[in-house]
Amino acid sequence: MTVLDRFLKYVTFDTRSSEETGTTPSTPGQRVFAEALVKELEAIGLEEISLDENSYVMATLPANTDGEIPAIGFIAHLDTSPDLSGKDVRPRVVTYTGGDIVLDAEAGIVLSQAMFPELSDYKGQEIVVTDGRTLLGADDKAGVAAIVAAMRYLREHPRIRHGKVRIAFTPDEEIGQGADHFDVEKFGCDWGYTIDGGQIGELEYENFNAAGAKISFKGLNVHPGYAKDKMRNAALRAIEFASWLPAGQRPEHTAGYEGFFHLTGMTGSVEEATLSYIIRDHDRERFEEKKELLRTLVVRMNEAYPGCARLELRDQYYNMREVVEPRKRIVDLAFEAMTAVGVTPVVRPIRGGTDGARLSFMGLPCPNLFAGGLNFHGRYEFLPVRSLEKSMETIIKIIELSARKSLMQ
Repeated sequence: MTVLDRFLKYVTFDTRSSEETGTTPSTPGQRVFAEALVKELEAIGLEEISLDENSYVMATLPANTDGEIPAIGFIAHLDTSPDLSGKDVRPRVVTYTGGDIVLDAEAGIVLSQAMFPELSDYKGQEIVVTDGRTLLGADDKAGVAAIVAAMRYLREHPRIRHGKVRIAFTPDEEIGQGADHFDVEKFGCDWGYTIDGGQIGELEYENFNAAGAKISFKGLNVHPGYAKDKMRNAALRAIEFASWLPAGQRPEHTAGYEGFFHLTGMTGSVEEATLSYIIRDHDRERFEEKKELLRTLVVRMNEAYPGCARLELRDQYYNMREVVEPRKRIVDLAFEAMTAVGVTPVVRPIRGGTDGARLSFMGLPCPNLFAGGLNFHGRYEFLPVRSLEKSMETIIKIIELSARKSLMQ
């Protein structure tokens, strides 16, 4: 079974996570997928395979040589984004010859080169696309497939000397809970890599500082014919509040190191309304300023409309750079591995987060490597097959280089 075969199999599992259930995993499909992976890892011949009550999968590829070689970990997540359905995914492998790709002619859903010019980078290659009705799930089933395929390759090629390798698959990364029950001590690695990046070559050890916010608005409803000086419309207060946030700090207006306020959901009636935001910034000081702005605006709202607004604010994760940078050699190792397999490393900050961000602060430094997909979290997601193959090859080469460098010391 090739790495592509694995990926095409994995996307058939519906593992969309949910913020509403309050369970771990948040959806039953993640458990089903985890159990299927355990069987695959057993068939490959990995050892110390475990599946805990929260659906964290861990396994070991034992060292095949003597010597002091650090234990390395590779991590991917089981779930797919709540932003779009991951049920009944129908992947299609096409050879991209240029122009647009029609995903669903009847519904008029087209993967447009004008909207997604990065398609041009993959002309002449095979790419996996959706039928336009679901996301694809390359985030992060491409990462899972690359890791499992790499472990099988190393089992079948014992001439490649390596130390102990640990792998893990986590639930609920997409809702910011992937590291909640991760047992770093049990994992037992000197460092790790999440295989959760996008386009080929991505190598990331900086990510956003992240927080989630919910602002609740309380109103008062009376008959609109007799509402003068009585009605207090919570939905209108929510709209007013949203207008106070700087328009230039929305995701669609930011890039690089620029942070943002992202309105992810809203509900509204006269009686009550809510706004849900995620707050992101690479710089810790600017991150704190953004949170303080929300607090200030809630105070302002309550001064104008006493007792109207209430803020719930919680930090989600922090920029892993402050943990990883002192051990920059683990980034350099990945850089060297990519170069060795013919991939040009693209070192840049993640405009998002991974399990590795939190794991780094839990004692497991964990840069993020590409899995190959693009346009995550939507119907226009696609995965170049070569990029997936190179992700697998990069994992293998990191393991090989780590052993070689350690044994030469």
